[in-house]
Order: sequence, then structure tokens, then C-alpha cells
Amino acid sequence: MALDVLADMLPPYARDMAQNLRIVADEVVLNDAQKWGAFLACAYACGETTVLKQVAREAGAFLTPEAFDAARSAATIMSMNNVYYRALHLMHNQEYAALPAKLRMNVLGNPGVPKIDYELWCFAVSAINGCGLCLDSHEKVLRSHAVTAVEVQFALRIAAIVTAVGVVLRAEAACRD
Repeated sequence: MALDVLADMLPPYARDMAQNLRIVADEVVLNDAQKWGAFLACAYACGETTVLKQVAREAGAFLTPEAFDAARSAATIMSMNNVYYRALHLMHNQEYAALPAKLRMNVLGNPGVPKIDYELWCFAVSAINGCGLCLDSHEKVLRSHAVTAVEVQFALRIAAIVTAVGVVLRAEAACRD
């Protein structure tokens, strides 16, 4: 299992992250496509090379090629949207919020996977990127489709753990250089 390899790469001070990674990988709160798509989207959002390679290796066994691309597109589209909408939310001048975004987001209408899956992945990436407006928007859609709080929280847990593992590995690489 590629995530075990990733967990084994973590230093002793990050043993909680190694354990969290293993626990979440084994949990069945979401179906496999939802869980592994969230892992992959978060790995792309995290951007740490080792995390991305190991998660992609593992996720490839659970995702169709269409779902694999959709997870990557969730990370991509949300990297743009999270910057834009977080900025609008933080700015005091609301004139900008009234202007059309003029950002292409066609993939949101037809991501190639079930809408719920894509929304979970967008939600998780929005957590990594810290966009409260996008978190609220995606959570509202998820809850309106009967996704439970436990399922939404599970996507959030994946985002938190993948990010923490990426932080550790990036810091360790910097210390070696």
C-alpha cells in the first residue's frame, strides 16, 4: 500500500500523522471513489512531490481514469476559485463582489463524475486553501444532497492529514538540503 510507504517516511515526531494517515485510509465513511478522489485532489492541492506520487499510485487502483482527471480538475479549479473568492470575502470594498468573475469554470457543470463526489473534493481542497466562502458554498450543496456531517467532516480530515504530511516531508527535505 502506497500510503503505508508514505506513513513510513515520516519521522518519529510526526507519528501521529502516520497513524492518522493509516486510519483514514482504512475508514469506510465514504465510498472508495469519494475517498480516493479526495485524497488525490488534496495531494494535488498540497503540492508536495512525494505525497502526490504516493497518493496517485494508491488512488489509481480505486479511481476510473475519468474520476482521476476529475479529482485533479477539482484541485485545479479550486486553486483558482479559492484565491479569487477568498480575496472578495476579505476585501472591505464590496464593489468587486458585484463584478462578474469572468473565470472559466465549465468543469463545475460537468466534471465527469457524480456531483456529490466532485463537491466533496472541491470542499476538501477549499479547506486546504482556506476559503471560507467556498467551504460554505460546497458544504451547503453537499448537505442539500443528504451528505451527512460525518461524511463532510471525513473529507475535511483527509485534507488536514494530507496537508500535514506534506508539510512534514517538505520541511524534512529542506533540512537535508
